[in-house]
Amino acid sequence: MSTHGQSIRTEDFRAQPGVKVVLKKWPTRVKPLYGSRKEYESLIEGQVGALSTLQNVHYASGRHALLFIFQAMDAAGKDGTIRHVMSGINPQGCQVFSFKQPSAEELQHDFLWRTTRCLPQRGQIGVFNRSYYEEVLVVRVHPELLRAQGIAEEESSKKGFWKARCKSIVQLESHLHRNGTNVVKFFLHLSREEQKRRFLERIDDPDKNWKFSEADVRERRYWKDYVTAYEDCIQKTTTDAAPWYIVPADDKENARLIVSQVVVETLRGLKPAYPATGPGRKRELDSFRRLLDREA
Repeated sequence: MSTHGQSIRTEDFRAQPGVKVVLKKWPTRVKPLYGSRKEYESLIEGQVGALSTLQNVHYASGRHALLFIFQAMDAAGKDGTIRHVMSGINPQGCQVFSFKQPSAEELQHDFLWRTTRCLPQRGQIGVFNRSYYEEVLVVRVHPELLRAQGIAEEESSKKGFWKARCKSIVQLESHLHRNGTNVVKFFLHLSREEQKRRFLERIDDPDKNWKFSEADVRERRYWKDYVTAYEDCIQKTTTDAAPWYIVPADDKENARLIVSQVVVETLRGLKPAYPATGPGRKRELDSFRRLLDREA
């Protein structure tokens, strides 16, 4: 996609397998991909239109499933990005799941159970707003949460515990890929300064007060711990089959354009096509035509 005299090179935002992830080396803001608000709206509308067309064919073909996962610090814009990018998709072919605090039933199962129940079927697009990655992010920053999962402290304190969880995730995503479900993951990379600005905006704007809570301020104290957890998680779980994209998120419009481009490219890469009409099906359709032609 050409924007403002330049093209979005989605590979620039893709984490590479085997390469150490240091988030301070990844930008939270890049040169605007649009020259004005009007140009942005035109560009995102074009991407949404392309996605809508591709999704119709994807739904009809029924050969693959797509799962897009969104992870980020608080106030990074996950909800808005999902809403804008997926706005043109037929609801019949897309489901969005937001994963909050696990229920008592979910805590009685392994850490992948509650999300795997929501995986998309072939022909569908699934969107996870947070996901099983919370189990190597939030839970890693707050290991006391493991007690609610019935995991003993001596077990969780063993060397390699988090590495083993990441390995389980990689194995799950490899299994899904082999069986027709393509997984693409987005980390909306927000700076600490921009998060503070957005928090203050939520406090100052009565219409946004509902978005803010004490937990937002409390979790901000663990910023460095979250950065460490994200770096390790992305490095251990980005693969050719299920890549991570580290998307600069200080500019919401830029982030949406980058994400929409990745989504469109992913769908095009599947080469969706309407099912071919074979001789048997053609004869069946001809018989239906004759029945209709006989109607008075």
